[in-house]
Amino acid sequence: MTVNRALFDEVMVPNYSPSAVIPVRGQGSRVWDQSGREFVDFAGGIAVNCLGHCHPALVNALKEQGEKIWHLSNVMTNEPALRLAKKLVDATFADKVYFANSGAEANEAALKLARRWALDNFGAHKSQIIAFNKGFHGRTFFTVTVGGQAAYSDGFGPKPGDVYHVDYNDLSAVEALISDNTCAVMMEPLQGEGGIVSPEAEFVKGVRELCDKHNALLIFDEVQTGVGRTGELYAYQGVGVTPDILTSAKALGGGFPIGAMLTTTAIAQHLKVGTHGSTYGGNPLACAVAEAAFDTVNTPEVLDGVKAKAELFKSLLNDINTKYNVFSEIRGKGLLIGAVVSDAYKGKAKDFLTTGIEEGVMSLVAGADVVRFTPSLVIPEADIREGMARFEKAVAKVVAAN
Repeated sequence: MTVNRALFDEVMVPNYSPSAVIPVRGQGSRVWDQSGREFVDFAGGIAVNCLGHCHPALVNALKEQGEKIWHLSNVMTNEPALRLAKKLVDATFADKVYFANSGAEANEAALKLARRWALDNFGAHKSQIIAFNKGFHGRTFFTVTVGGQAAYSDGFGPKPGDVYHVDYNDLSAVEALISDNTCAVMMEPLQGEGGIVSPEAEFVKGVRELCDKHNALLIFDEVQTGVGRTGELYAYQGVGVTPDILTSAKALGGGFPIGAMLTTTAIAQHLKVGTHGSTYGGNPLACAVAEAAFDTVNTPEVLDGVKAKAELFKSLLNDINTKYNVFSEIRGKGLLIGAVVSDAYKGKAKDFLTTGIEEGVMSLVAGADVVRFTPSLVIPEADIREGMARFEKAVAKVVAAN
């Protein structure tokens, strides 16, 4: 069988439009395609590959668990799930953990829990959910509705109701909308898909206070920011505000699909037996790999290293920008970095991505105007410099073609 990009068009549903490049092997922050061409990976599978490709700790965990037990369903529990849950609880505000397969599923669980908590404690009137324009929380119908991008949620029929959106960092808009009918406010502690937008300190603090005033839950979607991405284990620890519910996925498994919802005992009790579930949630293979990823990331060396690598990344991007003047701002936190294109390149962020592939470097976009970088948290300095040298060549080509 010939496996190439044309086969995708033949056999796959056309909701994706992947590159012609088909990677077949990865090691650390380098990837090789079918023809043996090498790429420096600054994309990290969209903030998933927190330890790069084929990290020994993750490979060993998968091999060891693969020789033990693969799947049980939640009729029974398993040792890797219990160990991972204990470590998550010990390292965060949370008392209880629910495992799923993805960020969308973790967010779906968080939203269902918030609605059930409000119904049990206050009654059916308390169902309003407030979220933020340009937010992103997944692709289930509930989560894509709560995400503040109509392009993703329109066209599928009637949407789940009582969901409202305001602008991120606009505390007065939240204050004007929130009431005793609000059951939850859901937000990213740094908007990812919406353009790598950091929250103002007073905004996050103010949202927490408004939630407390109106007996509403604060849900932090840390699917992209969690597990070391910002230089903290979870981003909430760096903004000084503790949510009531937190969701985690992407980097949690280092590339193996897993999601988690974390919350307190008092809130968790409202998901009684039978109210929610997941066939694969808490799968032993996933939890074993995630435990190895968690143990590796949750160290001062790695977390402090993220902050140091972020400074180098931003410095090199600024050096490129000094030469070519293509970005209006370099923003983000830790190794979740956004380069905002200048007016001359507005709407053309993807040009930098596609030209980067030609030059042997993988990056991402966050909307039409932001080039996004989410590399391995342990990427060596040499790979950062080599990848940026390749990215500079891509920038030069885009400038020449513009």
